[in-house]
Amino acid sequence: MEQLVLVDDEPMMLKAISRLLARIPCAFDGQVYPLKVISFTDPYAALGYVEAHAVSLILSDYRMPEMDGVTLLSRCLALQPEAPRLIISGYADLNALIAAINQAQIYRFVAKPWNDYELVTTIAQALRYRQLWLENQKLADLCRMTMNQLSPQERERRRLEQEVPGITQVKWGPDGSLLLDEES
Repeated sequence: MEQLVLVDDEPMMLKAISRLLARIPCAFDGQVYPLKVISFTDPYAALGYVEAHAVSLILSDYRMPEMDGVTLLSRCLALQPEAPRLIISGYADLNALIAAINQAQIYRFVAKPWNDYELVTTIAQALRYRQLWLENQKLADLCRMTMNQLSPQERERRRLEQEVPGITQVKWGPDGSLLLDEES
């Protein structure tokens, strides 16, 4: 099941998109993508979720009071580059669009109010894009292994990092101790 992280400061928008995705199957090119939608009104909470969980797609509003969508999606890009990022907004400023493309490397911009069919199709296309990207990475890693440019251990480390972001990173305390928990 694909995990879609949905971020908007307006709870009614989150409910409307969630209802739409529950009602219309997300399909592209003959393939249906079952979705689990995780909604956030707080971009910092969404960022924490993306940091701790593997996600398939991130859809964010552009204008939010605490953090704009470009900043959020740029940080998500650093955490999970394989998860496509989309911006949805009723605010169409050319500079904002350029920043979204250049900084957050968004897959697509969706205008509010959206067309239901176009939104669902865009999400399905982004999920298909992600699937192809992951397949391409696996094939590239296999080629690198064949050419002795990548060890099996490094390939496994990359696979684990995609499944559970941050699992291969070690966090040290100021006294040199190993931190097992963020609150420690």
